[in-house]
Amino acid sequence: MTGAPLPETMRAVVLTGFGGFERLEYRPDWPVPVPGPGEVLIRVGGAGVNNTDINTRIGWYSKAVEGSTAEGGASGFAEAEGEGWSGTQFSFPRIQGIDAAGTVVAVGPGVDSSRIGQRVLVEPAWPKPDGTCDFFGSERDGAFAEYTVAPAVHAHAIDCALSDLELASFPCAYSTAENLLHRSRVAAGEQVLVTGASGGVGSAAVQLAQRRGARVTALAGMSKHDAVRALGAEQVLDRHAPLELDAYDAVIDVVGGAGFGSLLQALRPGGRYATSGAIAGPIVELDLRTLYLKDLTLYGCTVLDAGVFANLVGYIERGEVKPVVCATFPLEKIEAAQRVFLEKRHVGKIVLVP
Repeated sequence: MTGAPLPETMRAVVLTGFGGFERLEYRPDWPVPVPGPGEVLIRVGGAGVNNTDINTRIGWYSKAVEGSTAEGGASGFAEAEGEGWSGTQFSFPRIQGIDAAGTVVAVGPGVDSSRIGQRVLVEPAWPKPDGTCDFFGSERDGAFAEYTVAPAVHAHAIDCALSDLELASFPCAYSTAENLLHRSRVAAGEQVLVTGASGGVGSAAVQLAQRRGARVTALAGMSKHDAVRALGAEQVLDRHAPLELDAYDAVIDVVGGAGFGSLLQALRPGGRYATSGAIAGPIVELDLRTLYLKDLTLYGCTVLDAGVFANLVGYIERGEVKPVVCATFPLEKIEAAQRVFLEKRHVGKIVLVP
């Protein structure tokens, strides 16, 4: 390892198993990780809170679970089995945290020492040569700690005036939103419907769709309409409002649940539906006649397409998107941060300060 002398231990939040908040163990004495070949060690400056962190803790990715994130957010799901994001067996202990912004402080073998001192954003998910995927903070340790390790190629250098706390709001939510828009081919002039528009991915999708020149209709709670409109939505509807039939070229959905069928009805013939989440519940009803008679295309979006994250870094550096940070908490207050997150009264992102 190349770099300045570092402490042997660090502060970290360690997930000890599937379940409630009691499974999050704050440790002031966790070993500082050592970067291996092709890796960098990052001093974490900010770590965003995401649905996926909670979903992993409560075992929501298990196929045995049918409830919503909110139903299991505090205590977990008793029926949860061993799967993580990738469907493979999840292992404990694990440092979660898919969002990381910080500074490279050491490099492993094969990485140029000139990277030491770079500010970086960590790409949240990437394919591996064996066909499986690594998910930061899931299949490997993540950002809920003072230090973390990531592959050098997926620790993207960034040059801008934003703070680490602001930068930590971008990686998961904004890259997910950009991937949804990229894969569903959203273009200038199209009518796009964004669900969950006050959350991390939703608020990012509003900005990024507007950046592409699309005309955005957003769904959000009434108290959040002004904030969502300020992000670039042309129209904001209550999340339970009836939707106009055959009105949208694309739907960007992170909600799922009982409203799924109405979203497909709202698409024009030939329309595209893209999803990366199901906070209202993963089990939905699909009328196949709607799908095939309207010639719809459905996209599931998790692992980023090539170039999506690098493009996002460019948008940030050029000021084409802005961070939306609604609250910050110290690392040891992660339970309080996740409780606020689960209340869904906020607009944008909650960030932990390691």
